[in-house]
Amino acid sequence: MTGAQRRLLATLVLINFINFADRLVIVPLFPILRDRFQLNDSHLGMLQTSLQVVLALATVPFALMADRISRTRVIAWGVIIWSLATFLSGMAQVFTALLIARAFVGVGEAAYSPAAQSMISGAFPQASRARAQSIFAAGMLVGGAAGQALGGWMGEMGAWRHAFFVVGVPGLLLGMAVLSFKEPARGPRQEVVPISHILRVPAFLALMFSGVLITFSSLSFITWGADYMVEYKGFRLRDAGVILGIIGLISLVLGALTGGLVADWLQRRKPYGRIIAIAMAFLLAAPFLLWALAAEEKSTVLTTFFIACFFMSWYHGPVTAVIHDMMPERVHATSVGLYMLVTQLAGAFGPQLVGHVSDILDLQVGLQIAVAVMAAGALSFLLVIYFIRRHGLRHPALDSYRQL
Repeated sequence: MTGAQRRLLATLVLINFINFADRLVIVPLFPILRDRFQLNDSHLGMLQTSLQVVLALATVPFALMADRISRTRVIAWGVIIWSLATFLSGMAQVFTALLIARAFVGVGEAAYSPAAQSMISGAFPQASRARAQSIFAAGMLVGGAAGQALGGWMGEMGAWRHAFFVVGVPGLLLGMAVLSFKEPARGPRQEVVPISHILRVPAFLALMFSGVLITFSSLSFITWGADYMVEYKGFRLRDAGVILGIIGLISLVLGALTGGLVADWLQRRKPYGRIIAIAMAFLLAAPFLLWALAAEEKSTVLTTFFIACFFMSWYHGPVTAVIHDMMPERVHATSVGLYMLVTQLAGAFGPQLVGHVSDILDLQVGLQIAVAVMAAGALSFLLVIYFIRRHGLRHPALDSYRQL
């Protein structure tokens, strides 16, 4: 890895850290927000659903911009928008204001992720893309863990509003730092691929279907995990946020880095090797999640949750590498944007649906449904493998757009 590659990746990883700290700092605050704004679980689920829906809808326009103009400028403005929205979340006096502020966090994040992932794949060779993307994803996972820990700690101290302020400020400085980077080379402008041509690739369509199921399940656990620990397992609010944060810091990072290495190793042996790694990881995670939900001993709950998180985090780096392997270089951001549009928009209703099930039955049943959806998503990756075996990793429909 060259010095330029290290600097680029380190800065984008730091921004991804802030990205998910901003997104997940609210999760351990749910018990406080429930009392402060007189909310039920369906309302709390809406806070994450609104962010995800806006993120999904805004992703494709920003991704198209990233493939056509400066990616560094798209990233910088995205970071500024979501940082300001996070700061405003801490100033909300009514639920509607909080809901709108959280939705605008999604606007900024939509601008960031496809452009950043495109820059990484452009800066690193194809053989090591999953590892580079997994390091990028590790920043996201650590940031999410840190955000949960911070939210739980400051919520316990009665300073829940300040938690938003603490995570909202650093992103502004990092966003400005991106403007100093020289963009990695990419294909000529005339190689921009129409979206209709991207959607002619069956393996990509199948990948999006699998991603919807995985996103539905993952978002449900991210949103409700801390609240479940407090309401059903007897954890204090601070302990739930901090302990889950520590688990995330270790298991998710180890899992993301391991998943990238395993995926690249399998890819050298099969054109669908990275898909095998993703599917295998979720099939291994599902029984440990069910065990964590059923266990009574706190040590068992935390151990099984640790193992499940380790395997679930194999997903992020390899799936981005697969999308970029399928697509011409000039359309890397747009293809990821399309993937995020479909998966985030459809999967965004997971937290709200689980909250609705919680209001009618209980939260444990809702999370058990989320595990079943995850298992279905893991099995659906077999369809992606089928199409790659049939048409190849690079579908003939896009041959005319690839560089010679």
